[in-house]
Amino acid sequence: MSLREHALSLFRSAVGTVQPASMLKRAVTLQGDGCPQLLVKGRAFPVKRNLYLVGFGKAVLGMAAAAEEILGDHLVRGIISVPLGIQESLQRAGMHEMLLKPHSKIQVIEGAKNNLPDPEALQGALAIQKLAEGLTADDLLLVLISGGGSALLPAPIPPILLKEKEELTKMLASRGAAIQELNIVRKTLSVLKGGGLARLAYPAQVVSLILSDVVGDPLDIIASGPTAASSHSTQDCLQILTKYNLLRSLPKSVEAVLSSSPTKPTAPEDYSHVYNIIIGSNALALDEAKHRAEGLGYATLILSAAICGEVGRIATLYCQLIQLLCLGFADLGEGPLGDEVRGNLLQLVAELKIPGLNLAEFLQALRGLGPERAVCILAGGETTVQLRGTGKGGRNQELALRVGLGLHRAQARETGSPLGRCEIVFLSGGTDGQDGPTEAAGAICSPKLVSEARQEGLDVEAFLGNNDSYTFFSRFQGGCHLLVTGLTGTNVMDIQVVLVRAMARS
Repeated sequence: MSLREHALSLFRSAVGTVQPASMLKRAVTLQGDGCPQLLVKGRAFPVKRNLYLVGFGKAVLGMAAAAEEILGDHLVRGIISVPLGIQESLQRAGMHEMLLKPHSKIQVIEGAKNNLPDPEALQGALAIQKLAEGLTADDLLLVLISGGGSALLPAPIPPILLKEKEELTKMLASRGAAIQELNIVRKTLSVLKGGGLARLAYPAQVVSLILSDVVGDPLDIIASGPTAASSHSTQDCLQILTKYNLLRSLPKSVEAVLSSSPTKPTAPEDYSHVYNIIIGSNALALDEAKHRAEGLGYATLILSAAICGEVGRIATLYCQLIQLLCLGFADLGEGPLGDEVRGNLLQLVAELKIPGLNLAEFLQALRGLGPERAVCILAGGETTVQLRGTGKGGRNQELALRVGLGLHRAQARETGSPLGRCEIVFLSGGTDGQDGPTEAAGAICSPKLVSEARQEGLDVEAFLGNNDSYTFFSRFQGGCHLLVTGLTGTNVMDIQVVLVRAMARS
């Protein structure tokens, strides 16, 4: 197998281990006949045909199918809001285990085309709201949450219109707002987010099963925290809007809601009827990919499950790591050039402030790998793109394109560069199978990308200047560098794979 085939295999194994059904079945069981109990990670909840289910997110269809199989006749009714086209996509891919059975008690509403809130998603949110409001103290509400839940549960506080909230979210994203910032604003302006769904379901017991797509797995940020006490206030929302110069251009409806919203978060004790549990995350996916890579013979290290920051700076991080690996293969890692690259890396990581990334410890582990084995570096998280152009792309495709350009420039700067003595592949892909408003999950690159593109008359820098990475990869070598998986039915942020091995000497 080639490095490219290995990279694809590692990505698939990472996605495969976070399939929703297997994760839900590991977390939830139903025990007992006379007095049955729902066991969730060891905690027991009595059930007497009083179970209701709601869900929203890219992985929720498969979660709901597994939940209904476990709950059986105890499930009274359910409503889930899932991405547009996911049922057809999974049917076409033969992933029947993720589909609900005929005559299911769970109603499926598809919406949020291109991961943006729309009238169909609003319909789903309102149906979920109505179900929650009708529950009693004798009922148990099982809530299924995964990435994409924010777009699939839009219920703006009146008089805010869905279109106004969507436009504000788009403007924030285009200016480089991180997912945490986007969700702080979303939940401040929402009926159901920021703990709203849990409050409406009171006095029913709420059990929330969560598949995390946010760095650090914060309960009040994943899908904008519909069942978690918010740690943010209206003031936090205003600070974000100020940061991105949007405070003076807000619709009157948004101004009205912000001026009348509570200044302090809701007290955590108001959520004593809620049990939130994370059943899957990016770290779980990376562990499986590491196991697979070691089985393929790679010396494997996980850089971080919390990679975040502007995509150009993250591309620089990967390029410098790859340079350091190649210097090690050439026995130059301990020389002046290796010291320079290490120094640059330490400074960059200090500026990026990636949670939990101990670069000094990682570099020490890197030194111990030795030059005789191929090396795999794995990472996950979610980068941000600051839009400057009008092209079509996504953060993973842009990251791959920027890494390809960075490696080309590093190789061109130095005659006899160690990069030229190694085989290198870099892959970045979204575990949900969707990268921006495209059918691709991401892309793959190597140091040869720029020179080969020039032979086809493609200017990488021009495409990047227009944020047009998808168009580039579609045209380049017939689109073979695009990572196209279709909707995967899960979502735990992005996965990056770096593979490096020394070329055989002739």
